[in-house]
Amino acid sequence: MNKNFILTSLVSATLLLSGCGSSSSDTVIVTPVEPTLTTLFLIDNNGFSLAGIPYICDSMQFSQYTLNNGEFSFYPGENCSFDFAGYRGNYNGDPYNGDDIIHIVSDINTPANGVEYNCNSFGAGITFEDGSFDYNSNDACVFYF
Repeated sequence: MNKNFILTSLVSATLLLSGCGSSSSDTVIVTPVEPTLTTLFLIDNNGFSLAGIPYICDSMQFSQYTLNNGEFSFYPGENCSFDFAGYRGNYNGDPYNGDDIIHIVSDINTPANGVEYNCNSFGAGITFEDGSFDYNSNDACVFYF
């Protein structure tokens, strides 16, 4: 009987102690961070907004158009394609003075300089200090935001 009592006591103690442990938990709760949209604007060389330019970014299912104030939005890290059909282009050093110079700027008119891009007929480049870029007439360009 004494043997049964000791055996029962050991089993009970083992069950009680196995339920005990440290108060820390190895479970980490990760709260997903929603990406924030970035908004920029297309303006001409005189500071006027360029509305109605079709564009599509990686996260978009369908293309959209720049708003009346030239506004377009994207998530950081996305590539956005713009169709500049109807614009005469802006090729640095070309002899034509009637170029359509387009600038990419923020809402406080800060230029989006240093943005890499690639246009179908012009090739690759980086936006200039004033946010403008080289492209050919009726070109389509992808910007790597």
